[in-house]
Amino acid sequence: MNVKNDDGRKRRQKFDKPNPIDIHVGSRVRLRRTLLGMSQEKLGEAIGLTFQQVQKYERGANRIGASRLYDLSRVLDVPVSFFFDDITATTASAAEARLGGMLEEAPSPGYEADPMMRRETLELVRAYYRINDQQVRRRLFDLTKAIANASQR
Repeated sequence: MNVKNDDGRKRRQKFDKPNPIDIHVGSRVRLRRTLLGMSQEKLGEAIGLTFQQVQKYERGANRIGASRLYDLSRVLDVPVSFFFDDITATTASAAEARLGGMLEEAPSPGYEADPMMRRETLELVRAYYRINDQQVRRRLFDLTKAIANASQR
């Protein structure tokens, strides 16, 4: 959305909060970086940034440009589309609301983030894939499913 300056020129409207799409893309960068076991510092070095800049990208505080997103996709070994996968309807509608100037439609403060983005989930997945014995890994998988099913009864 554009607003006019005092001198009549148009400029982009600034918002207090990051765009929900930028937050989502940043969380996908963090997800992939964490799954690879890569530090923010190492990722920053690979694309010519400081770890503080990577932190801002991951929080959505700084918007990631197209060329930087391409660089990230190469370093993190995922297609560019990966960063936009799993965008929820809530995130999309909140971003659309910003375009229309209707910030009151943003997600409520009680909104629970996707459990796949939680650090605990990432650590669990990384630990699971560090188990070299395929049979042990399969048994752990079956055990986890059985416990989950039993707890839902």
